[in-house]
Amino acid sequence: MITLIAGSVVLSILHGLIPNHWLPVLSIGRKEKWDLAETSRVTLIAGLAHAASTVLIGIVLAFIGAQLSAVVKNFTSYVAPVVLIALGMFYIYQHSRHHHFHIHGHPEQVSKNKLIFSLASAMFFSPCFEIEAYFLVAGADGWWLVAVLSVLYTIVTVGGMVIWVRFAHHGLSKMNWHSLEHNAGIITGVTLMLSGILTFLIN
Repeated sequence: MITLIAGSVVLSILHGLIPNHWLPVLSIGRKEKWDLAETSRVTLIAGLAHAASTVLIGIVLAFIGAQLSAVVKNFTSYVAPVVLIALGMFYIYQHSRHHHFHIHGHPEQVSKNKLIFSLASAMFFSPCFEIEAYFLVAGADGWWLVAVLSVLYTIVTVGGMVIWVRFAHHGLSKMNWHSLEHNAGIITGVTLMLSGILTFLIN
């Protein structure tokens, strides 16, 4: 339980930091000459849309995990850790080709509401699949844990996006974020693998 919560928090923090979660909002905000308050508000909307789709998929996977735990006797002890470790290895292998959505500039004049809708839609249809493994495993431990993961993921990820937009609004976006984005897959993979190993050892 503690391992799942800690692992999900680490991934949530990571996803709050990844530039292509919040940099598109900042770029469009600057192009449209939004002030800090408006840019933060749009980031909050886009982040909540992103979290909503991620949590919805997570709930479905949690239900599957609950069913598997009832059918497969050793799901929590053996199958769940193997799933986490396998996904971790997959993300490490794929890290150089793993990307989230990218939003390019709008050459044409677009209304603010359409821009906000576009950003929110793009975020909604690009959920973070890395966190979903935790929901699958949490489903075997009870819906209260699924609820905890959902709340933590939403608060940490969306909060992180808003915080980084506010920092970046004052010039932090001039930094080179490529290294963090490029290595996000490795960090995610290692976190998943460690969670799987710890889950196996604790159980």
